Amino acid sequence: MGWLSRALRVPGRERHTLVQAAKAALAAAGAWLLATLVLRLPQPFLAPYAAVFLVETTVYRSVRGWVQQVGAVGAVGAGVVLAGLAGQVIPWPAVALGLVVFVGLLIGSWRRFGESGVWGGVTGMLLIAYGTRAALLGDRLVETAIGAAIGAVVNALVFPPLSGRRLVEAIDALAGTLAGFLGSTAGLIRAEQPPDDVEDWLGEARELRSVVAVTADAMRRTREERVLNLRRRRSGTVLDQRAERLISLWPPVEQLIGAVRTASEREETFTYPWPAARETLAEVIDSVSAAVRFPDDSGELDRSRRLMSTVERRLAAPEDGVTAALGLRAMTLPVRHLLERLER
Repeated sequence: MGWLSRALRVPGRERHTLVQAAKAALAAAGAWLLATLVLRLPQPFLAPYAAVFLVETTVYRSVRGWVQQVGAVGAVGAGVVLAGLAGQVIPWPAVALGLVVFVGLLIGSWRRFGESGVWGGVTGMLLIAYGTRAALLGDRLVETAIGAAIGAVVNALVFPPLSGRRLVEAIDALAGTLAGFLGSTAGLIRAEQPPDDVEDWLGEARELRSVVAVTADAMRRTREERVLNLRRRRSGTVLDQRAERLISLWPPVEQLIGAVRTASEREETFTYPWPAARETLAEVIDSVSAAVRFPDDSGELDRSRRLMSTVERRLAAPEDGVTAALGLRAMTLPVRHLLERLER
């Protein structure tokens, strides 16, 4: 339920998986209907099978996969021939299936088949398992080409993956989620006692980590997803820099999470910092949160620097003992790193 909730609320990895799964289902059903109702092919199971595998993460990969499928008719044909021979010679289906897969994969490893060579063993396996006659070689090849084509078309036309647009959405989601999490963290630090139950806060941290991963993935796929994409967009340098800066904030945030969790465990060598210092540090985090949410507002960064100087002066001359200073230092260092990365 938590995964489904994030998929519906946050434009992250969970939602991308949900959309791609729905597209794969649509492609499989479309390939089956075309093969059965239009072409009237008998038992066209390879059509939906190929369609599902061609709903790739990018349009470029889908088209490339379709070309490979069409170009690998030799591997598919080898699988069909192997299945026909095994079915005639070997009376035990389990033995025939294992032998066909073994020999088919060996033949498919020929470098000229490329990534589609695996279809030699897979096709033979499916034919043995379904008891299909090898005489239907032509049908099997047509099914594979049709399924692969439909998968590529669905991926290209139905919500085609676009990191140009997705990157903008991911940046907005990451900035909002990160700012909200930093605000929650400041609230925890202001608490009079170390928090006993931090599960809700850790849930926010897991959601933030998911959004960071999605933004990084969107950046990596930007160039690839523009290729052959009918709705391609170009991400400007400013947008890319904004994404890189936000992603770079995750390591210090992760360190801050560890420091707050350690404080909540009340270890003797790690005392919770004194109230005045915690309040100042919380104000720094609130200011950093505002700078993340509104990157064009330079005043928040200036305020963060001034508050950070106050915290560091307290660390230079601790008044409430060494263990309290250790607790404050552990929380302050990640916040200092956050500021440095925002200033880049």
